[in-house]
Amino acid sequence: LVEVVESGGGLVQAGESLRLSCTAPRLNFDDYTMGWFRQAPGQEREGVSCIGWSGTSTYYEDSVKGRFTISRDRSKNTLYLQMNSLKPEDTAMYYCVADLGDRRCTVAADFEYWGRGTQVTVSS
Repeated sequence: LVEVVESGGGLVQAGESLRLSCTAPRLNFDDYTMGWFRQAPGQEREGVSCIGWSGTSTYYEDSVKGRFTISRDRSKNTLYLQMNSLKPEDTAMYYCVADLGDRRCTVAADFEYWGRGTQVTVSS
């Protein structure tokens, strides 16, 4: 059983920061593309950021470029999403995702493993 567990969400004001974490004890990070999707009420899930299995390639959705940074700590089997300068439109449930090999961060169906999500709410 592959378990992916997010943490770090919360309620912040616009302009503040949060860091999301995702632990996946049974995954070999060297083999998996991992990332973050989000879903706001009434909207489809969208890929926010991903990091490839090699750790050298990253993807960022246009609206978060320059504000969000994805990283991973292989020694801790943990994925991070540092979110700075948060905006009310960043409010959503954030999900950690993972799957073997190359995956498209714009396609939710590309990822087999999903966490239960962590809520991020940004007030104006």
